[in-house]
Amino acid sequence: MELGRTSQHICLSNGEGIMRGMTWDHPRGVDPLLAASREWEARTGQVILWDRRSLQDFETFPVEELARQYDLIVIDHPHVGQIADAGCLVPLDTLWNEDQLADIAAGSIGLSYPSYRWKGQQWALPIDAATQVQAWVPDRLQQPPRNWEDILGLARAGMLALPLRPPHSLMTLFTLCGLEGCGLDVDGPALFPASTAAAYDRLLQLAGLIDPIAYDQDPIAVLDMMGSADSAVATSPFIYGYVSYAQAGFRPVRVAFQDLAATGHAGPAGSALGGTGLAVSSHRQFQADAAAFALWVASGPIQASLYASSGGQPGHAAAWEDDSINQQAANFYRATRATLDGAWLRPRHSGYMAFQQQASDRLNQALRNREGAASTIAALNHLFVASF
Repeated sequence: MELGRTSQHICLSNGEGIMRGMTWDHPRGVDPLLAASREWEARTGQVILWDRRSLQDFETFPVEELARQYDLIVIDHPHVGQIADAGCLVPLDTLWNEDQLADIAAGSIGLSYPSYRWKGQQWALPIDAATQVQAWVPDRLQQPPRNWEDILGLARAGMLALPLRPPHSLMTLFTLCGLEGCGLDVDGPALFPASTAAAYDRLLQLAGLIDPIAYDQDPIAVLDMMGSADSAVATSPFIYGYVSYAQAGFRPVRVAFQDLAATGHAGPAGSALGGTGLAVSSHRQFQADAAAFALWVASGPIQASLYASSGGQPGHAAAWEDDSINQQAANFYRATRATLDGAWLRPRHSGYMAFQQQASDRLNQALRNREGAASTIAALNHLFVASF
């Protein structure tokens, strides 16, 4: 489904035509880009039309195919190795120098900016920062879970949900590894050391206590359920933060977000970094115009004003530190900042995206069958070695 205007022809600075963009299908992914494009058109006369794809497609659809149809593409950072090999995007540091990118780099939330840097080049600019945090409903709980015992108690009471639809089961294993202080080797050959067993056993324990519908749920499905007036679910302890649900009126019940609970290793370290970046196709003719828009949208002043006020979840610290933005979102940004700053950067080599899907499927098989840690970890590592 196309967003915005369906037909109009204008003159761009480098030729006639209309730029086209692809984002992901959620108000957080769509609305701020529509608002930014309207303002961009008012300033420059350039029209950008946006299409959207599902969250599942966003996580799996080949970027190189999108790059043949769209000038601007919202991407996930683990695609960068594949993107670099395919040559389907423009390295933005070839269009903008370091001084022009300095504000965005300095304003990076955690590793958001460097997550799009691969082989010495910058393949996208962060417009959205996210990682796995915990979500909870103040109307149903006095406080969020503080430790593993709290989490298990809520799971046994039927008050906890966890998205396990691929790739989110794997993301939760990554996060639990971080909380256990278990270092993962993104360069291989094995990704998971033997100490991963403690993290896997926690995930296995939790998966055995919750509704099996979890295997069909992504974070949006879980948060929609939590935001329903007739739901008993009060928390999701490992879920990507979505500021939309923290804003009054987005759903019947407001969801709050918090740094990860202390379930193992001290501090909320090692959550699996998410978020999105805005990239420019190398196959399309409007590269300079598209790059100018990307630089503008990712800048601190726009992130902390138009982008945030239009339902976005900014990737720039100027927004995360703003008092009014935090007030409107029930302190979403300050309450999760420590987890973002300590988040872990997933592997990004060319074969990683295929591994992520295969490993998530294999992990879910293990969780459903109550498989032991040793054979599960060995199977995941075998898939990882084969991904190079």
